[in-house]
Amino acid sequence: VQLQASGGGLVQAGGSLRLSCAASGAVFSIRAMGWYRQAPGKERELVATITRDDTTTYADSVKGRFTISRDGATSYFQKQYLQMNSLKPDDAAVYYCWAARWEDDYWGQGTQVTVSS
Repeated sequence: VQLQASGGGLVQAGGSLRLSCAASGAVFSIRAMGWYRQAPGKERELVATITRDDTTTYADSVKGRFTISRDGATSYFQKQYLQMNSLKPDDAAVYYCWAARWEDDYWGQGTQVTVSS
């Protein structure tokens, strides 16, 4: 499985960004996708996940502000999105696309999100 993330950038506090992640390869066996983030000096943390039946989970810190979604036209993953609204300086981090296939984890390259106060 290969993951290609895009959509990061610089935004003012209160603004919005939309991250995208395209999956390729053995997409038929992906059971869940999501986003993690890592800020300087901190551990990588879960942001949001979505399963094949569209069950979503969110970190408490982003609930009500971030929305994860995926292409709904098919029963397997092709692309997922993270809509980030009301961004705060604490949201600044490198965001990583993640996928789970069987018992393996796959990671995309990170995309930088910078939030200016």
